[in-house]
Amino acid sequence: MLIDTYGRVATDLRVSLTDRCNLRCTYCMPEEGLQWLAKPDLLTDDEIVRLIDIAVTSLGIEEVRFTGGEPLLRPGLVGIVERVAALEPRPQMSLTTNGIGLKRTAAALKAAGLDRVNVSLDTLRPDVFKTLTRRDRHKDVIEGLHAARDAGLTPVKVNSVLMPGLNDDEAPDLLAWAVEHDYELRFIEQMPLDAQHGWKRDGMITAGDILASLRTRFELTAEGEEARGSAPAERWLVDGGPHVVGVIASVTRPFCAACDRTRLTADGQIRTCLFAQEETDLRAALRSDAPDEEIARIWRLAMWGKKAGAGLDDPSFVQPDRPMSAIGG
Repeated sequence: MLIDTYGRVATDLRVSLTDRCNLRCTYCMPEEGLQWLAKPDLLTDDEIVRLIDIAVTSLGIEEVRFTGGEPLLRPGLVGIVERVAALEPRPQMSLTTNGIGLKRTAAALKAAGLDRVNVSLDTLRPDVFKTLTRRDRHKDVIEGLHAARDAGLTPVKVNSVLMPGLNDDEAPDLLAWAVEHDYELRFIEQMPLDAQHGWKRDGMITAGDILASLRTRFELTAEGEEARGSAPAERWLVDGGPHVVGVIASVTRPFCAACDRTRLTADGQIRTCLFAQEETDLRAALRSDAPDEEIARIWRLAMWGKKAGAGLDDPSFVQPDRPMSAIGG
């Protein structure tokens, strides 16, 4: 079991498979990209599967989310999914992706055992997409979403970040589109995880702003805390259901008290929180032939030291040195 001093138990593992990405989203990284990890620093496929095996069989992990960077850039992705699906007990598996490349891989991922996907899409307008991501790939993402739905990787969740002056007027249109195509839309407040450290709380589009915009066109009924559990998104029924919309308000409505996540970076570091300043190295233990029991002990110790919250409302908050692309969403 992965328990911390506040009694929270981690059952959800986020695994970053690569720090690389084929988009350059303005809220994540600079236009020229980042200094990527060297290949020897990355965990191998075998190392990733071994760590997930330890997490599932010895530490109580029930859900595994593959992230990046962009996880579809990982050459061994389908094989990793297939091997994790064979573990006992079998964890639930999902993937967070920008959707580029999903059209050609969705069926293979489903066959390998992946349960569902989260796809990032911030706008319905190709010109705005190009401005936000610095790439002209809007059509590829739309086609990837359709392929995921047709392959049965459901519920297909769409993650959207609203940025002032770019797409902050699109919330109702995005929801209408998601309902039409049977996707579950989730808005995410912009978080301080950009490589440029340009994030400012003043002027960000808040959960309150998003809900006010949605209510100009839809009736929203809160599901409530009991239905939410440890999920990061607060959810509302849309016009009485069955469709729902979620808002992940990491900044204005933090949910740290219910957090059940532990994170593994692409280079084998354990992070107890997206906003953590400290990491615990599992790669060194792996490569020094440490037994599974020792690796599990190191992991438990790291989680025992997890802080009460991210501290985004604390004036002394310091943004993590690693951008989101290197940590995993």
